[in-house]
Parts: sequence; C-alpha cells; structure tokens
Amino acid sequence: MRTTKLQVLLALSILLPSAGVLADEGGVGFWLPGQFGALAAVPTEPGWAFPLIYYHTSADMGANQALPRGGRGRVAVGVDAKADMLFGGPSYTFANPVLGGQAGITVMAAVARTEASADATLTGPRGRTISAETEDSLKAGSDIYPLGTLKWNHGVHNFMVYGMGGIPVGAYDPNRLVNLGLGHASLDAGGGYTYFDQENELSAVAGVTYNWENTDTNYQNGIDGHLDWSASHFVTPQTHLGLVGYVYHQLTGDSGSGAVLGDFKSKVSAVGPQVGHFFKVGKDTWYVNLKGYDEFAASNRAEGWNVWLTLAIPLTGDH
Repeated sequence: MRTTKLQVLLALSILLPSAGVLADEGGVGFWLPGQFGALAAVPTEPGWAFPLIYYHTSADMGANQALPRGGRGRVAVGVDAKADMLFGGPSYTFANPVLGGQAGITVMAAVARTEASADATLTGPRGRTISAETEDSLKAGSDIYPLGTLKWNHGVHNFMVYGMGGIPVGAYDPNRLVNLGLGHASLDAGGGYTYFDQENELSAVAGVTYNWENTDTNYQNGIDGHLDWSASHFVTPQTHLGLVGYVYHQLTGDSGSGAVLGDFKSKVSAVGPQVGHFFKVGKDTWYVNLKGYDEFAASNRAEGWNVWLTLAIPLTGDH
C-alpha cells in the first residue's frame, strides 16, 4: 500500500452529525448524509490527527409542503434554508490491535451560521390557525459528537464498524426557526467496506440512527437508515477523481404529542463529483478533498445541494 495515502485519510471517515438548519423535527435528523467518503474503511496511520471540514448547504421546500416545528401545533411551510459550518476536533488512532483491527476515537463539534425563512402556522385549541412569514438566523456552536471506529485490512479488501453519539449541548431554542443543537440525544451505528487496489477505490457505508425524545417539544424522530458511497480513480499517485452519493430513508415514523403531522417519514438521495489530492507540508503528507451533492427524490425534507471541503492534518510526522 502507499502508506503516504493512508496516513492522512482519517478525516474522510469522520461522522458529522446534522446541525440542522430547521431543527431536528423540521425535516432534518441527526445523520448528515454524505459524511463518509473515499477510502472510508481503510485503516490509517496510528497517532493524532486534526480534521477540518467546511460544509455548505442550500435547500428549500415548496409552499405546499409543511414541516413540523414541535409542540403546540406549530408547522412551517415554504422553507428556504442555508448553512455554513466548520467542523473540527481531535482524532486518535491506536497502534495496538483491538479484536484484530485498528481502533480510533474522535470528538467533533462545529461552529456555524444558519439562516432560514418560512411561513409559520400556529394551530390553537379550537382548531383556529394563525399564519405569518418569519425569518431567523443564528451564529453559534453545535452539539458534541464522540465517534469510535474499528477497521480491518485484508489485501485490497477493508472492513469497518463504527458507533457515534450526540451530546445535546449546542445552541437550541424550541421557539426558533433555526438551531445548531438538536435538543435531544442520538445514537448512530453501522458498518462499511472499501475496495482499494492502489488505483481504484469503491466505498460504501451503511448505518441506522436512534433518536431520543426532544422533551422541549414532545417530539421523537423515528429510526433512520442511510447509505453513503464513493467511487474514484487515481489519475496520478497524488490525485483521484470520481463520484459520491448517498441514500437516506426514515425507517419508522415520528411520534409524540408534538408530531402534529403524523409519522412524517422523510427520504432523500443525492449524487455528485469529487476530487482529492495529497500534498507535502514539511515532512508530513496532508490531504484535501472537495465533493458536492445534488439532491433528488426528497420527501418530507428540504431538497437542494451541498458542498464539502475536507482538510486532513496529521499531528504526528511520517514514519
């Protein structure tokens, strides 16, 4: 294997939870589709690293589509939302094997600016409704997201399992249109596979998310299922080009007294291009990846596009 490639790829397998621009029950869940990318299951160089990931999204829903906003009969229609987020956090990969594989831990969080506009509707106890246009923006920090991975390599075949939790400490107010915290805890787990023969890679990672109830709104998201995939070719020893995509489907319905629109199962799919490049900074090899997704087939969820810029920074020198 080209060890210089593998030493800095930890950031590609970092899970980035959804600091939702519409709040959790607003059609956005804990899982942010597209979190896994190229070489996701390939083991990495032991030691410390610090990934930085910039994420931009722009999405909207039609005027005839509604999103629940928690308890007391609140919904939002005609939503138009944007967000800019910078994720970062320390990562450590253990040198000693665990169950024959390579273990790693990461703690991530984000600072971000989000904004949204919508028509907000409040339904009173006698069924009467009050509607008004509303706008909101927020600059703040997200929840905290610990992640654990375990990876195995067998020649060109690589396997992985992961688990991640969400600690709800980010900026959250049930009365806001936009939030960076989710207002509840979540747990996501799954596994993945990468085929890598030094010139071609094919990665797929699938998982499921369980969400605890948001006690501020009496709303509990259902169980979500998701698949991220990547396919690319190294056109030079340092640069690879290819495609990425994701599929997100809510498997069980929402519940609680705040779920005024019923089970409200959501789904969305996306595909787009990617490019990655390795470069030297002193004696270390860094990695940068740019990828974008164009969404389609959305239901009960805002649909749009998003861009990811990842910079993987090793904190231990080449060995």
